[in-house]
Amino acid sequence: MSAASASAATTSASAAQAPAALTTPDGGRPDATAPQFTIAVLPDTQYLLDDGGSDAEPVVATLRHLVREQARDNVVFMTQLGDVTEHGTATEMRAASRAFDAAGRLPFSVLAGNHDVSGDDQRGDTPYLRTFGPQRFARMSTYRGSSADGYNSYHVVRGGGREWLVLALDWRVSDAGLAWAQGVLDEHATLPAILTTHDLVWAEDDGRAQLSGHGQRLWDRLIRGNDQIFLALGGHYWPSGRTTMTNDDGNRVHLHITNYQDRYYGGAGMVRYYSFDLARGVIDVETFSPWLLAKDALTPLEAEHVELSGDVDRFTVEIDFDERFAAFAPPLLPAPRPPSAVMPLGTVAYWRFDEAGFDEAGFATAGADGAPVAPGTVARDLTGNGNDLTSSLLHSSGPQSLTWSAEHHDAQPAHASLRFDGGKQPDRGAVLRTGPDSPINSAKFESGYTIETFLKLPEPYLGDHAWMGILSWEGRAGDAGKHSGWSDDEPTCSLNLSGERFLQFVVYPVPGDADPTSWSHAIPVGRWMHVAIVNDGRHTVMYVDGSKIARNAAEESRGISTLGKPFAIGGTQYAGQYEQGFYGWIGDTRIVSRALRPEQFLTAGGR
Repeated sequence: MSAASASAATTSASAAQAPAALTTPDGGRPDATAPQFTIAVLPDTQYLLDDGGSDAEPVVATLRHLVREQARDNVVFMTQLGDVTEHGTATEMRAASRAFDAAGRLPFSVLAGNHDVSGDDQRGDTPYLRTFGPQRFARMSTYRGSSADGYNSYHVVRGGGREWLVLALDWRVSDAGLAWAQGVLDEHATLPAILTTHDLVWAEDDGRAQLSGHGQRLWDRLIRGNDQIFLALGGHYWPSGRTTMTNDDGNRVHLHITNYQDRYYGGAGMVRYYSFDLARGVIDVETFSPWLLAKDALTPLEAEHVELSGDVDRFTVEIDFDERFAAFAPPLLPAPRPPSAVMPLGTVAYWRFDEAGFDEAGFATAGADGAPVAPGTVARDLTGNGNDLTSSLLHSSGPQSLTWSAEHHDAQPAHASLRFDGGKQPDRGAVLRTGPDSPINSAKFESGYTIETFLKLPEPYLGDHAWMGILSWEGRAGDAGKHSGWSDDEPTCSLNLSGERFLQFVVYPVPGDADPTSWSHAIPVGRWMHVAIVNDGRHTVMYVDGSKIARNAAEESRGISTLGKPFAIGGTQYAGQYEQGFYGWIGDTRIVSRALRPEQFLTAGGR
């Protein structure tokens, strides 16, 4: 007999009962500090917990899966969306209680749907309240409290190194319930909030969702006026769908309906993963049935429901979390670090563009966001080694070609940078160059070196900036006796950007005649990054944001064939002349006469 036939033949006395022994192997604890974590969502389970004949095993299988895979999938919380049972009877609630025992120590929330209760949250005692009231959650580490009636609750969940507020609201929230929810939000005013309820939005067949009557009440009375709420989830209706609305602060709120009770086997215990990735700025959403996934052999109908892949069941929500939460929870950035803290043994030169890095006169004129950096402004070499940089404009460039900026990489020691506005047709830009007698002009670095800088490309990235220089030593490769490279007229060492936005580090080593070159991937626009070029006296490796890139030259590379000519930031010469200058921001730049490890980079201590 098939599972479905067996289920249909079960008597009402035993239909909704879960297996008696619910021992679930513990999959380990999630990592609350990792930038990727998952909140699981379990929608309407009513057809699987029904006195009239059903099968609780898919619900149990889902909860066991979440516990077993808690560490691997970094599941920090599970939220259920109401209609736990079909009729809300004491028998069904006992069966639901036994099924949810399979969650073990996984923290979760449950809320009442219209099949569990009737009326609003002032209804008083019910089998639901006796089963999933405050006493059910009291020992959970995430649980923080419930409304006086017991039907609304909230949890504080830790994931991605920060705390998140989860509101679990009754299917019909009274005025008292709304006042309670507002009080919770006010009390936790710096926490981003996820609102869960049963009746929120309904969807057309194409997946476009709109507010239900109760959803409109929640939007008007609670969601739109509380910028903390960025995600709201509901069940009740089918098909699934989603929409995005704009709150009173002008920010996007994502509203989703998740419900599969109309699908095969009452939804087959479908669970939805909301996988947050704070590094990528996304929430990846996927929907699947752990119960079906665990089966050795599937019927054609079962195979259709193992995993759902439509636009409303598997999708990505893009969120710049820092920007979205900035109004109520601005990111805590590391404090600026003094120069002395970031000059390890062997530091040859270190330049930064805050008050510590400019001479007094230079900072007085340039130290305001957007202020032009006048030609002749000196950026001091903070090592005291005499490698000061002096600014100059290229060609007939105007004063806006080089300006001071308060922008910076979050992990950069100095909280300042320079904005270069270089380009072609006509060639324009600005550079900062060492003086004619600076020691770095002739340094060979044959024992190794680490060259680091912070940079950011504008968004939008306008115009043609192919092969613009970022930093370099002046002088022709041909004058150093190097003729095997792309051209005798290129410099002996430079960091550039190709037309495809690939970083290119090309160097002519001291011995031999070669130009071993490293290439990055296409770097993004509108985002700060840290670049490090590390040479150990034999080979060169490029790192972007602490990650080693793939295309590093296999050729041996020892030293740099400098010619006693200036080192420059903001451009690269060709045939002894500057053409276009850099387009974007450049921050702290450091050169050390030995190979550093990633944990010794300028970003260390600033994360």
